Amino acid sequence: MPVRKYRDVTEMPDALWFDKGSPELLRALRETWEMVQRTLRPRFPPGVHKHRSIEEAQQLSDAWDRANFEAYQRRQRSASGAVESSREGDDPDES
Repeated sequence: MPVRKYRDVTEMPDALWFDKGSPELLRALRETWEMVQRTLRPRFPPGVHKHRSIEEAQQLSDAWDRANFEAYQRRQRSASGAVESSREGDDPDES
């Protein structure tokens, strides 16, 4: 699939856009969020969080982002470790 660069969104073909409220748009959004849930599994503590400043709110948001990314990295490492350990038993040169 070729990569195309655009200087502005107005240069992009109209076929890439969905009409507001169209079933295709809702399906695309749902599929995108499902993919995010499967791959990243972001976690945000429930409830309402009040802050004294925008900076304090941003710090908490950054902390959540870091925690979510670190959890994602741990899952990736453990998954790749599981794949590598399963391959170790299959190596005929190890005997």
